[in-house]
Amino acid sequence: MDPPAHAQSPDAVYDALDSGPDGLSAESVRDRRAEHGPNEVARDQGRSVFRIFATQFQSVLIYVLVVAAALSVWAGHAVDAVLITVIVVANGLFGFVQDYRAEESLAALRELTAPTATVRRAGTTTDVEATRLVPGDVLELTGGDVVPADCRLVETTGLEIDEAALTGESAPVGKSADAVDADTPLAERTPMAYKGTNVTRGRGVAVVTATGMGTEVGAIAQELAATETTETPLQRELDSLGRRLGLGVVVLAALVVPLLLLQGTDPFQAALTAVSLAVAAVPEGLPAVVTLTLALGVRRMADENALVRRLPAVEALGGVDVICTDKTGTLTRGEMAVSRVWINDSVIEHDTEPVEDRVHLLLRAAALCSDATPDSDAGDPTERALVAAAEDAGIDVAALRDDHPRTDEIPFSSERKWMGTVHEERSYLKGAPEVVLSKADHVLTDDGPEPLTDEGADRIREQVRTFADDALRVLAVAYTEGDLTADGVAEDALVFVGLVGLIDPPREEVADAIAATERAGIDVKMVTGDNVRTAAAIAESLGMHTEVMEGRELAEMTDETLRDRVEDVDVFARTAPEHKVRILRALQANGHRVAMTGDGVNDAPALKHADIGVAMGIRGTDVAKQASDIVLLDDNYATIERAVERGRAIFDNVWKFVAYLLSANIAEVAIVFIASLFGYLVLPAVQLLWINLLTDGLPAVALGADPSSENVMDRPPRDPDRGIVDRGMLGLMGGLGTISTLLMLGLLLLTLDGAPAVTPYAMTMVFTGFVAIEFEKLYVIRWLRETPTLSNLWLAGAVAVSALLQLAVLYTPLRRYFGTVALTVSDWGRIGTVLAVALPAYLAVAVAVRRWNRSKR
Repeated sequence: MDPPAHAQSPDAVYDALDSGPDGLSAESVRDRRAEHGPNEVARDQGRSVFRIFATQFQSVLIYVLVVAAALSVWAGHAVDAVLITVIVVANGLFGFVQDYRAEESLAALRELTAPTATVRRAGTTTDVEATRLVPGDVLELTGGDVVPADCRLVETTGLEIDEAALTGESAPVGKSADAVDADTPLAERTPMAYKGTNVTRGRGVAVVTATGMGTEVGAIAQELAATETTETPLQRELDSLGRRLGLGVVVLAALVVPLLLLQGTDPFQAALTAVSLAVAAVPEGLPAVVTLTLALGVRRMADENALVRRLPAVEALGGVDVICTDKTGTLTRGEMAVSRVWINDSVIEHDTEPVEDRVHLLLRAAALCSDATPDSDAGDPTERALVAAAEDAGIDVAALRDDHPRTDEIPFSSERKWMGTVHEERSYLKGAPEVVLSKADHVLTDDGPEPLTDEGADRIREQVRTFADDALRVLAVAYTEGDLTADGVAEDALVFVGLVGLIDPPREEVADAIAATERAGIDVKMVTGDNVRTAAAIAESLGMHTEVMEGRELAEMTDETLRDRVEDVDVFARTAPEHKVRILRALQANGHRVAMTGDGVNDAPALKHADIGVAMGIRGTDVAKQASDIVLLDDNYATIERAVERGRAIFDNVWKFVAYLLSANIAEVAIVFIASLFGYLVLPAVQLLWINLLTDGLPAVALGADPSSENVMDRPPRDPDRGIVDRGMLGLMGGLGTISTLLMLGLLLLTLDGAPAVTPYAMTMVFTGFVAIEFEKLYVIRWLRETPTLSNLWLAGAVAVSALLQLAVLYTPLRRYFGTVALTVSDWGRIGTVLAVALPAYLAVAVAVRRWNRSKR
């Protein structure tokens, strides 16, 4: 097998591609375009609009609701059928909008294609559409260009390329035409330029080695296309719940109808009872109210700068126990900044100590010997940082340059490793410390320039190593009173002014945010394309554990070994896209629920593989955003902490609603079923739907506005193997449902007073008593989840409105449609007695479940 292009000489690459410095002939271009196709990332056709819409209704719970609607129509209850149908369709439309947007991830990759490229063909230089490039084309690259294809550099002059979107490397990479080892990581392949990256300075000539889907970006597109979107635990549980409920409805109907017919019940009444059981068993409000609860949380999260693209992600976010985060632009600001300077054996922290004259001289010299301009994002990031530091020190850079115009300049090159500018009174030079030090013969001291001794040079070299150990990028600055030559020789003494240490600094809020997430039982792991020293230094400054693994070491591991090591390593450096996916899969194989944050194209596969993909909104590429579940609008890692808290609070609210709704349904089914065994048709379908409307409607929706409990971030993450309907939830639903059933059956017997059939009065008492007892139970469930009782005014209002609606069906002409009668004061006294008996019984069950939940944390 031939070595990769970065390991071959330029001439060897030309030969392998059957090309040359003058480029390809027109005939070769035609043949290769026919063979390789257009230079663009293929758009996955994905799911059709119809298929996306149809998928929303492929749930067993939805099927059960449709059957219930059909039964309602057959029994003559058209209003009930319409209500169920509206709920089903509304839920489907909401999910369709979310899924349709998620299908755009591959389309965003097309935006990375440069519109035109400068190409040499048959000895002539011309501009062509980037989509028409073929392997073997010879490109000319210059500052500001977007690299249109993967290519091997054959000539470079001061060429630097920003590859952060592909590799995660925070600083532009200096490029050269010299070959490197075949196994060199992508981020260190200096003779290569990759599609979609940006030329920040210099010039270069390159030969195209890969186009379209054969590029590194194309490989990422294939990875995204092969990734299947998985359901969240809540989605799986709701579907499983629907299957169980559907089976239960069939079994109940099969039992109750023959029993009623054997007792001589009219066949229509028997069918009506079966419909009532179906309505009681099926939580028709569950999909809609869960969706609305999640939507309310989504709106709150958007107000806190976390935009949710996929609704079920809200629930999953609250359960993550590992966050894999990129470094550049996520933990850090994503921009270079001056951290420290060294002058005459003094290290001065930038922005923390007064700016003295020597520092002013250093910053003025660095600003004059730079091409970046104030208040502009253009130019080299390092030079922008130098200019910003000068401005921070009170130097008006624009005025300084007007007062000291350049008369000549010597541009930076990767071979030269320094840049020089000539002005009327002085010349300035900045570049690699060792190079500048080798040219200097004086050093600036408190008493002015003095000869540079060997001992003084050694102290400077030691300081360079110290800065480098702290992951600082180090530049040296010097000046001369005369001119500079192209080889850096000064006519007069070249005075070494000092060193500048630059870094992509951590965000101020991130250390506290990481500490908070770790207190919540969430492990934070840095996964970056940056070098080991930089990654470790940033991690240490943020209070993270600093055991580091390099991508090269990871690549040599088996999956089993990686699963063992991934638990202990918190910093992964020099990683490639495939490494990030392996890390995620190892964590998931160990039972973790993983959130992945990132902003670059290189992050997209991992974002889509993760349980929760979190992209950056400002610096993030479209590809990363489209592949993610959540987008941070402010690119602030601290927002993740708030999003996790909000996710946990939303899960709490969903949990409360599910417990509340299903315990009510258990009681409804039990009451209807047990009463039917004795020949009583209690709570007909219209009353059951009304109960569900009052208790599962406004009050249940208002639960979505419940605030988070005070200890929500002091709990460990939920065990991914424990579903929402776990043993604690089953015990709660069973206990509360049993209490409600016994009390309502007791109330039925009391009010029947020996009557052979259910009277309107007895039916009204059970009907109204059940509504009242459900409102009481609602506040018990909130207390169980440690929600302050009076913290949700929306809930109090919803309960009040629902109570008024219940009174309306008792004391207005509406009662003729519900078969109810007006209750007296003594009747309300009986209902009050039932509530008084229910409260301590409910609380006893809640206390037992709370203890069980705490024992499982």
